[in-house]
Amino acid sequence: MEQTGQRAEGEALETTAQVNEAMIEALKGRAAFYDLLAAIYFRPLTAEQIENIANLDMSEYADMNELFAEGANDISRYLRRRHSGTRQELAVDFTSAFAGTQSWKGRYAVPYESVHTSEEGLMFQDAYHEVFQLYKQNHVAKAEGYDFPHDHLSFMCEFMVVLSDRIAAAIEAGDDAGALEQVNVSAAFLHDHILSWFDTFQELALLLLETRFYRGVLKISKGFFLEDAELLKSIAVELEQRLEDEE
Repeated sequence: MEQTGQRAEGEALETTAQVNEAMIEALKGRAAFYDLLAAIYFRPLTAEQIENIANLDMSEYADMNELFAEGANDISRYLRRRHSGTRQELAVDFTSAFAGTQSWKGRYAVPYESVHTSEEGLMFQDAYHEVFQLYKQNHVAKAEGYDFPHDHLSFMCEFMVVLSDRIAAAIEAGDDAGALEQVNVSAAFLHDHILSWFDTFQELALLLLETRFYRGVLKISKGFFLEDAELLKSIAVELEQRLEDEE
């Protein structure tokens, strides 16, 4: 009986280790993709960034969902025909939409939450202050020299990278409670401060964008955000079950 019990305990530990490894791998992939989105939405892409994206293997995310697959196809087909003028073409498209040099009936597709959630469509509104406080509460500060408001989508994506790294570190350290806390912060932020306005932003941006590349970027972004919400939910369920078993 003692040997059987020890064997069962060993198998349980092995299973937990395998689940941890799978979760950490998923979290690393999650962080890497948020980091990519942060770069894409931050400023016009350099020639080097365009080449890197063209050579990026998205097979890891291929089965994510139909929306992501459509976006990845759009990006791939556009970059397959890249030429000496591609960087300039993308820079013009980025600037007209995401930098706000053009508008649609007085509305701008700049990637700030406040612009898409305030009645006046202005920056530095309630959403900005909420996001600023969340960064502060979670001991995250914007790097010096970046003048964009805190509710810029790029900074939000970088915040998700930080949280993802913290979740992975807590899991590696065997701190399920700490990991769950960070998962909950991440899930709430995704729901309240990214998904809550991304559709409005996307709808407007599509009226201004000319290239298939950036139209594809919007699709993979939304597809990824939706899949990320499910990933966080599954990790939370696993961690909650472990904590209940320990009681």
